[in-house]
Amino acid sequence: MLRRRVFSLLLAPVLVVILAGAAVLVDPSPIAVPPGFSDSAVAQAIRLGVARRGWVITRQDPGYMEATLHLRSHVATIGLNYDTKQIKIHYVSSENLDYEVEKKATYIHRNYLKWVNNVVHDINIELLEMANAGLGAATG
Repeated sequence: MLRRRVFSLLLAPVLVVILAGAAVLVDPSPIAVPPGFSDSAVAQAIRLGVARRGWVITRQDPGYMEATLHLRSHVATIGLNYDTKQIKIHYVSSENLDYEVEKKATYIHRNYLKWVNNVVHDINIELLEMANAGLGAATG
């Protein structure tokens, strides 16, 4: 009994450390595309937006792309479904990011969420810059 209690006390700090870096995996809200954009213009905004932070397009189909980030020993891949109205980003896969499904919730390293929020921000910047330059329809 005492041995079991000592083991539990020793294990508790380790669990706190492991869970401290984790967050609930939630896909971001869709990104609204300004009116008048063509499919190819939206695709271009995505390509430019993800490239701002070192993400690389690893798959490209009409209306869908995957982008992968290699950062030190970490790898994250996201899917981007898009049309002329919105862009939806979702988790595809990861390596060394503590991805775990537990009791109806999915967890991942909190840095993944920051990286994806950066992608959302950067795609929004590209859409805005293209809209301001009148390039939304011109590239389509």
